[in-house]
Amino acid sequence: MRTQSESGDGRLDPSLSAIMSERRQLINLAYRLLGSLADAEDVVQEAYTRWYAMSRQQQGAIESPGGWLTKVASRICLDLLGSARARRESYVGEWIPEPLPDHAEWFGGRSGGIADPADRVTLDESVNMAFLVVLESMTPAERVAFILHDVFRYSFAEVAEIVGRSPAACRQLASSARRRIRASRAPATPAAQRADIVRDFKQAWEAKDIDALIGLLDPDAMAIADGGGLVNAAPRPIGGSERIACYLIGIAGKVPDQTILERTVNGQPGLVVQHDGVTSVVMALDIAGDRITQIWAVRNPEKLQPWTTP
Repeated sequence: MRTQSESGDGRLDPSLSAIMSERRQLINLAYRLLGSLADAEDVVQEAYTRWYAMSRQQQGAIESPGGWLTKVASRICLDLLGSARARRESYVGEWIPEPLPDHAEWFGGRSGGIADPADRVTLDESVNMAFLVVLESMTPAERVAFILHDVFRYSFAEVAEIVGRSPAACRQLASSARRRIRASRAPATPAAQRADIVRDFKQAWEAKDIDALIGLLDPDAMAIADGGGLVNAAPRPIGGSERIACYLIGIAGKVPDQTILERTVNGQPGLVVQHDGVTSVVMALDIAGDRITQIWAVRNPEKLQPWTTP
């Protein structure tokens, strides 16, 4: 039996490498649309399954296989986003997008081993946690139109084919999404300063210095934890610098053997908490000026697989 990657004379199909070279682009797109690497992998797998379900003649009639795969993956994501709100209603506790490590520390997800470079998401400002959380507030159509046009530079005519609306309507969707992004953005804090603030926060937490923690947190800071019902996590957001500081000190008292590490989380300085070498929490932080305004603590082990050594 001949595999779909072989031609009639047994040689590898020369188009296979071109098709598979689209994988990283598709993973990057699907992660930004869904906020979940596991779901993104499933979407890309489904897109390839649909490609290889076609005959060679049908494949050959497609002028741009990469464009076809992007369209199919985007439509699958659009369908998933449409049902996401219902699925989130049954999710235990708060839902936070899946955090991503720096490429140098990326472990191999569900399959074990170091991840294929094609599965690695490009870490730029469109994947920082604050950005992804704002995307969660958008309608599925807004999210898809904005990501395809503003991040991946597809024309509104191309976006319209995917979203099933007119180019003018897609332009309006992207504009609405853009306004949401602008409204949520605080003045940028230089990268070095962000790293220093995260380091000071780590040291204050380790020293159980509640006054130092309060001083590093904005008075109106919010902390959100995601355990997915699989591990203990704060069931509701914690608001205010004093309440957050007290909560963190309480955790440190209950788990005295935890190790706190400075790590890059979705391209920004963050923290990783380990117990006996196993990652138990990944924390993304948003900073405005010299204060931490938001903490997202992911504890759901299903979202920590890229952080776990096989």
